[in-house]
Amino acid sequence: MKSESLSEVHSTVRTDKKGWRKVMAFIGPAYLISVGYMDPGNWATDIAGGSEFGYKLIWVLLMSNLIALLLQSLSARLGIVRGMDLAQASKNAYPGWANVPLYILAEIAIAACDLAEIVGMAIGLNLLFGLPLIWGVSLTALDTVLLLFLMNKGMRTMEVFIVSLVFIIGLSFLAEMFIVSPVYGDVMKGFIPSSLGGDALYIAIGIIGATVMPHNLYLHSSLVQTRKIDRSSNGLKSAIRFNFIDSTIALNLAFLVNAAILILAAAAFYVNGYFHVAEIQDASKLLNSLFGETAPIFFAIALIAAGQSSTITGTLAGQVVMEGHLNLRIQPWLRRLITRLLAIIPALFTIIYFGDGALGRLLVLSQVVLSLQLGFAVIPLIHFNSDRKVMKEFTIKLWVKILAWLSAAVIIYLNIRLVIDEIVLWIKSAGDNRIYIYILVVPIAVAALALLAFIFVYPFFTSSKKKKRQWPHGKAEEFKLVGPVRYHHIGVAIDFSGNEQKIIQNAITQGGKSASYTLIHVVESAAARYLGKNSMDYETQLDKENLEKYQKGLEKNGYNANLVVGFGDAASEISKAIVDNDIDLLVLGTHGHKGVKDLIFGTTVDVVRHNVKIPLLIIN
Repeated sequence: MKSESLSEVHSTVRTDKKGWRKVMAFIGPAYLISVGYMDPGNWATDIAGGSEFGYKLIWVLLMSNLIALLLQSLSARLGIVRGMDLAQASKNAYPGWANVPLYILAEIAIAACDLAEIVGMAIGLNLLFGLPLIWGVSLTALDTVLLLFLMNKGMRTMEVFIVSLVFIIGLSFLAEMFIVSPVYGDVMKGFIPSSLGGDALYIAIGIIGATVMPHNLYLHSSLVQTRKIDRSSNGLKSAIRFNFIDSTIALNLAFLVNAAILILAAAAFYVNGYFHVAEIQDASKLLNSLFGETAPIFFAIALIAAGQSSTITGTLAGQVVMEGHLNLRIQPWLRRLITRLLAIIPALFTIIYFGDGALGRLLVLSQVVLSLQLGFAVIPLIHFNSDRKVMKEFTIKLWVKILAWLSAAVIIYLNIRLVIDEIVLWIKSAGDNRIYIYILVVPIAVAALALLAFIFVYPFFTSSKKKKRQWPHGKAEEFKLVGPVRYHHIGVAIDFSGNEQKIIQNAITQGGKSASYTLIHVVESAAARYLGKNSMDYETQLDKENLEKYQKGLEKNGYNANLVVGFGDAASEISKAIVDNDIDLLVLGTHGHKGVKDLIFGTTVDVVRHNVKIPLLIIN
C-alpha cells in the first residue's frame, strides 16, 4: 500500500518550469480549498447575518478570512516541508487512543459540511427547476459518478472544473450586486468591529465555522503534495512562496463572494425591513418580489455551482482523513457514498419530520458544528509548524506563531462560550427532562474539553523523535540474498480472451520442464451456474475441446499438463482449484475492462488475489 496522501494524484503536476508558467503550475490547490469557503453553508450564515444585523458582521467575515489565510498557509507549509498531511502528522504525533476521537470529530465535520452542500444543491434545483426538495436531496447521491470521472482525468482537470464553477459563482453575484445596488458608504462601516452577544454571537460563530473549515486544513496539506517539487532548501522555499500566493488570491476571491452574499442580504432584506431571513428559499422569493425574476435565477445558478464544487472537495478531505488517521484506503466511489449517506440521512429526516422550512436552520447548525471542531485541527497544526526538530529552517517565525495561537484562542473561546450558553438555555427550557442534559450532554462537553486540553499540552512533553514511531508501515527488514524460488506446480487460468499464448509462455518460463502445469478454465454460462458439473451445454463442450488443444500442445513439447474445468463463479472456482491441486503459483491474464465495466462484470483478479495465499503472476 502506498503511504502518500491522495496517492493516485501524488506528485502528478510538474513544476520544473520558468517565469509565469512556474507560477501557474502552483496555482490550483487553494482554489479547491476556496470553494469550501463559499459553499451553501456560508450562504445560510451570511444571509442570516445580513438580514438580521445588516452590514454589522462584515468585520467578522474579514477576521475569519484573515484567520483562514494564516491557517491555510500553515497547512500548505506542513504538506510541502514534511510531505505529510495533517491527519498523517496527527496519527504520528498523538497516542492511538487520542486518534480515534480526533478521526471521529473530523468525520463529523466533513458530514456537517456535506450536509450543507446537499441541502444547498437541493434548494438550487428546487429554485431553478421546481424539483421537490426531498427528490433534490436524493438526487445528490449521483454526483459520485462526477467525482470518479474527474479523478480519472487527473488533478489538473479537476482544478479547471472547480475554477470554472467558482467563476460562475462570481459572475452570478456580480450580476446580483448590480441589481440590488447597496449603499457602499454603509457597507464600509460594517468593517468596524462591534460587540457580539446572543443571536449575533451564534451567527458570528456560524460564519467562522463556515469560513475557517477544519476539513480544508486536512485537505490543503494533502493537495500541495500533488505538485512535483524540488526537495532542496531553495525548492521548498519557492514552493511555500508560490502556494502562499495561490492561497492569498483564492481566499480573497472567496471573501469577496461571502461579502457579496452578506451585503446582498443586508441591502435586499435588512434595509427593507425583513430582519429574520434564515431560509435560502425565502431569500430567493424575496429577491423575486423586490427585484424581479432575473435575480433569483442568478441566485439559484450560483447555489448549484457552489454545492457541486464543494461536494467534490469534501469527498477528497474525507479520503485524506480516513487514510491519515486510520491508514485505511478504500475506493473513492465507496468513500464518496459513505460521506454522502452520512449527510443525506439527517437531511431527509429533517424534511420528513420538520418540513422543508427547517432546512435553513439545519444549514446554520451544520456550520456551528464545523466551528466547534476547529480547535481539534488548529491546535495540532500550529504545534507541527512550530516543531523545530522536524521543520528545521522552515519552522514558523515567532510573530506568526503568536498570531496563530491568538487565532486559535479566539476560536476556542467563542466556541466554549457558545456551548455554555446553549447548555444553560437547554437546561432552563428542559423542565423535568433536564436530568438527561446533565447525564448525556454535559459529560460529552467536558470530555471534548479534556481532549482539547490534552492535544494542546501533549506535544510540549513528548519529543519529536519519540513521536516518529509508526509512520508509515514499519521499517524495512535486513535483505538477505537466497537461492532462486522454484515452482513445482503452476496453475494457468485460461479464459479464451485471445491472450492464451502469452499467458502459457510466461507460465512455462517460470517453471520450465521440471514443473507440472494445470490449465484451469471456468464455464460461466447460465447452465453451468445452475447445473455445475452436470452441465453439458454447447459452451461447456466447446471450452473443454479448446482446453484439451492447449494440453496436447504442451505435452507434445515435453511439458507435464493436466486440466481442471470449473463451473459458475470464476474467482471462487479458480481459488478452489488452487487448493485442491496444491498449486504454488498462479498465472492469469487481466480482462482488459475497468471503471463501470468492473461494477457490471466483476473483477476476477482482485477477488482471486484476496482469496489465495500463493504468488500470482498477472499478464496484461
